[in-house]
Amino acid sequence: MDLFGYREARALAVDAPLAARMRPRTLHEYVGQEHLMAPGRLLRRAIEADRLTSLIFYGPPGTGKTTLAEVIAHHTQAHFTAINAVLAGVKDLRKAIEEARGRLGQRGQQTVLFIDEVHRFNKAQQDALLPWVERGTVILIGATTENPYFEVNKALVSRSRVFQLRPLSEQNLEAILDSALKDTERGFGRQAVRLDDDARLHLVNIANGDARALLGALELAVTTTPPTQHGIIHVNLAVAEESIQRRAVLYDKEGDAHFDIISAFIKSMRGSDPDAALYWLARMVYAGEDPRFILRRLLIFASEDVGLAQPEAVSVVSGCAQAFDRVGMPEGRYPLAQATLYLATAPKSNSTMGFFDALAAVEKEREGDVPVHLKDGSRDKEGFGHGKGYLYPHAYRDHWVAQQYLPSGLQGRLFYQPSDQGHEATIHTQVHRRRDAQLAAMLEREAMGAGPGEILTAGPGDAEFDRWLQRTVGDVGQRLAQVRGQIMDAARLLRHHVVLDLKAATGLLTWEASRQCPEGGVYARCADPRSAAALRQRADTLPQLRRPTVFNSPMDKLATALDEHAAQVRFDAIVGRNALVDQPDKAPVLEVLAERLLPGGRLVVLETLPKATQRLYGLVQEVDPELLERWRQAEEAIYTNQSDPLLGWDLPDLLEAAQGTGLEVTHEPLSWTHKRRVTRGQLDHWFPRAAGTGRPSYAQRLLEKTNPEDVSAIEAIMRKQLTDEIVQWGSAAVLLTLEKPNP
Repeated sequence: MDLFGYREARALAVDAPLAARMRPRTLHEYVGQEHLMAPGRLLRRAIEADRLTSLIFYGPPGTGKTTLAEVIAHHTQAHFTAINAVLAGVKDLRKAIEEARGRLGQRGQQTVLFIDEVHRFNKAQQDALLPWVERGTVILIGATTENPYFEVNKALVSRSRVFQLRPLSEQNLEAILDSALKDTERGFGRQAVRLDDDARLHLVNIANGDARALLGALELAVTTTPPTQHGIIHVNLAVAEESIQRRAVLYDKEGDAHFDIISAFIKSMRGSDPDAALYWLARMVYAGEDPRFILRRLLIFASEDVGLAQPEAVSVVSGCAQAFDRVGMPEGRYPLAQATLYLATAPKSNSTMGFFDALAAVEKEREGDVPVHLKDGSRDKEGFGHGKGYLYPHAYRDHWVAQQYLPSGLQGRLFYQPSDQGHEATIHTQVHRRRDAQLAAMLEREAMGAGPGEILTAGPGDAEFDRWLQRTVGDVGQRLAQVRGQIMDAARLLRHHVVLDLKAATGLLTWEASRQCPEGGVYARCADPRSAAALRQRADTLPQLRRPTVFNSPMDKLATALDEHAAQVRFDAIVGRNALVDQPDKAPVLEVLAERLLPGGRLVVLETLPKATQRLYGLVQEVDPELLERWRQAEEAIYTNQSDPLLGWDLPDLLEAAQGTGLEVTHEPLSWTHKRRVTRGQLDHWFPRAAGTGRPSYAQRLLEKTNPEDVSAIEAIMRKQLTDEIVQWGSAAVLLTLEKPNP
């Protein structure tokens, strides 16, 4: 860098706006976007590991898109090149690509190409990027305020991971404000600035989630306020209000906010919420939306969503539109508000949508011939008989007569569905009654002619046999998939969530969580090293950043294991299947898990209830009644032993432990019956030849309640009657959900 370049860079560093000077340089300094940047999230892990793929950051202004790119620039070993799409053209792109090719070919160094406002590139410019992104010559990072799925080349989007940034929270803005006031190098830390609490609240509130607007207002307030005789720059509410008088409203008449807010406006009216409808109307008017656009949408709504429930809606809204044209703004806001309130409070019917069902029938189905009696008879009544048999409705009572109007192939199809709202309710019954009469008339005409062809063969289906075949082929897989679906549905996973699988031996929940949370992360706890090694072996086939973090730990050492493998991580969801069933004291485990949840996070476990499980004495048939009674008493006694952590608990015990965490607890009892084959291996597990060193077997538990002779007789009966037999097996469980309230 020459002397003049150095002076320019130095001047920019000193004289740049506060928002530019205060840009974070490290992950530690970055504030906000916790759903992307909290420990454990995919994006943070990728930055820390310097394993980036092409990315697109999408979000409103001032949320940190460019800042995040600069943070990446400080962490990556790749060369970082930045281009602004507003200023650059194809020539600049080609130059950046050629330099990237040179670095890759000569030094093996990759290039991260950051394009700010990437949606500003036209299609040709975006197409010029595509081959180099595909080949890996550059790693693209694009930033855009517009929806990339609409404004960015689909091929580029499909090769990039899209991250959506949200407006910053008030807590985020306050942290940024404090940092600017304290920073002695880039902020106002060397000046004595006193910011009143009400001034602080005003700045944060009016900034509306935009850090750039906040820092710009703070800078204006500080630099334009003369210090007191003691050298204190006092920023009070009056100064803050002068510095930022109008809320920064995100609204682009051709962008996402335009479409999202008009969508919210329409849906609020459709939902008959006049308060919400007025709010979204005010948002649009405040942001400068064209009132005629709003009125056009109101006119459409009057037919689409109100329709015949209140037929005069079109006239009322049309009158409001004419009134607006006469008075203009700002008084035109009155007819705008009147039309909005009228439609929001009107009865609703979307029966006009029947037209599109009819249009679909025209497009997709074979064209039906016009019935002969409806054809024009003025030209060929004598030759072809067109119009013959037509019944003139005005010649009949009530000016109506039953006859066929639809083509024969569509007779009985319903396109218009009258609602039971408003005016339309008065014609609802009449329409249905006349339809029935018309169908009867059509069938009568067919009976007089050839009519449709006969169905020559028919027979009953054997649904039970079909179900049996399905269960025989894949019963276990289907049941486990059902269980997995119930757990995951209750967890309400999002793509960026970080998930802990409490009992990941088989990977049943681990792999599903990995699939549903590609931008988050998954941690999998196994009970023993062997199952952990097996899970890691399967995980090694995945890309490194998509692999779950697998660790093994006994449940009573879980807190220590989490401190070691996920020290700073808090989970959006913790899931498990039979993860607590063998814990003697479930309360401490639940407390550890509750502490590890993020606010709004959910702990979902599906636990089999031992006291409701299938009893083995209920599977046999030919048994001496006295032996059967002793057997029944002995087996039932197994489930009343409170000292047995595996079997000596029930739903109330689990709920009591869950409620002790202070989280919001809900539960759903589950039960099902399925066919199960009793194999020789299963019988050997129940009646082992030698005493094991682990949990007591079924035979050992029976011996505690009855004599050895009975146990031997029971074993003989079960081996004789049940070996390789399919039995009906009943199971019961509870789906337990604990949710951590938001602060």
